[in-house]
This record gives sequence, structure tokens and C-alpha cells, in this order.
Amino acid sequence: MAVKVLILEDNPVARSFLARVVRESFSDQILITEAGDLETARRHIALTGGAQGLHGTDPFKLILVDLELPDGNGMELLAELSQYPATKIVTTLYSDDDHLFPALQCGADGYLLKEDRFEVLVEELQKIVRGQPPLSPAIARRLLTHFRSGGDGQAPDSGFMPATAFTTSKPVPMERVPDHERLTPRESEVLTYLSKGFTIKEIASLMGIKWFTVNDHIKSIYKKLNVSSRAEAAVLASKQGLV
Repeated sequence: MAVKVLILEDNPVARSFLARVVRESFSDQILITEAGDLETARRHIALTGGAQGLHGTDPFKLILVDLELPDGNGMELLAELSQYPATKIVTTLYSDDDHLFPALQCGADGYLLKEDRFEVLVEELQKIVRGQPPLSPAIARRLLTHFRSGGDGQAPDSGFMPATAFTTSKPVPMERVPDHERLTPRESEVLTYLSKGFTIKEIASLMGIKWFTVNDHIKSIYKKLNVSSRAEAAVLASKQGLV
């Protein structure tokens, strides 16, 4: 089955450029849907189960979101899709804090600058399968500078294994996971591989599933265990005998 990707970008040239970046980034069969404004994007998303990505539908697995659009701001859509089962990445020309941190707080899993070279954007998107948040180099430096200087901006849990720039360290919770939040056998298998240091792409190959499916399992694991990184998940799993 093809991996469904939604590109929200009002500039046709930029939209075509991003489509080429996506196709070059992944070996999976890709099915790209393009939207030039928020209304069109919402219509496409509604066809895949709406903002909640209802069970039984075929939701988008990757969504690229421009910020400045003819009928609003891409952050509106990010906020609406906080529960939607997709990796959501901002693609913009804005590299300032006034756009970066609000986008992350609205649920963006990555932040790429369209002005970067084609090869750089491909490399950054490919980080998804390695469990790293896709960030343009300039954005990564900005985040590191911000947190090292003690800035008070808080980036949200991205859902897949974040770099240290995305989260501040916190104690691993020691209470047992409630029965209703126990991991499924599939999630336990993914967690076991994570604990052994395998990448998302390697886990997908070992389990015979798509890497986007592994990514979905990881999001669920992080939510159930109340953690935000591979290291936290591995420590908690070991202490509580989850794997």
C-alpha cells in the first residue's frame, strides 16, 4: 500500500519542489495529495477520517504544512490535527522564534526551511526513518542555542524519538503502567528492538512492516509510558519488566 502524503503549499513551484523532495526521500511507494489552501487541505483530511483520523480509514502518514496561506495560517491546521496519526512538518521560509516555537507548540514534528538545498531537505526528511526530528540545520542551531541559554520556550513532545533540542530532561516515572495502558504484543516487540538500539527502518525490516507503522507504534508506546525519548522508554521498560 502506498504511503499517503499531503503537501499544503500555496505556491505551485514550491509545491512541485516539495513533491520531488518527498519522492526522493523515501523508498516506499508514495501517493502525494496537494493542497493550495487550508480549505482544500481540510477537505482531503476529512476524506481520511477527519482531524481524529478515525479507525478504519486510510489517513495521511506525512503532512507538510506551509505557514502563510491565502485563507489563514498553517498553525491553525496543526492545532486541529493534534490527534491525527501523521508526522506533521512545517515547510516555510520563516526561521525566527515567533514562527518556530508556536509551530512546535501547535504540534509540528519537524521544521524545514524551503530555502535549503534539495539535497539538504531530502537528508532531513530521511531522518524520520532513523527516529530523528527533521530540522533544517539553521533551525537545529537555533533550538540548541535557545535551550542552552536557558530560554523558556517549550517545544512539545513530537511523538517520535526527539533530539535533545526538543525536550528538557525529566525523571523517568516509576509507577507501574495501569492495566488498560499496557502495551500490546506488537508494541512490546517494537519497544524491545528500540531498547536494543535498532533504528525505525531496521525495526520495520525485522518486523516486516512499514516504517510509518513502526512510527505509529512508537507514538503509542510513548503515550502509554508517559515518556518522550528512546532512553526513557528503555529504562522504564527494563525497570517494570515490560519487555
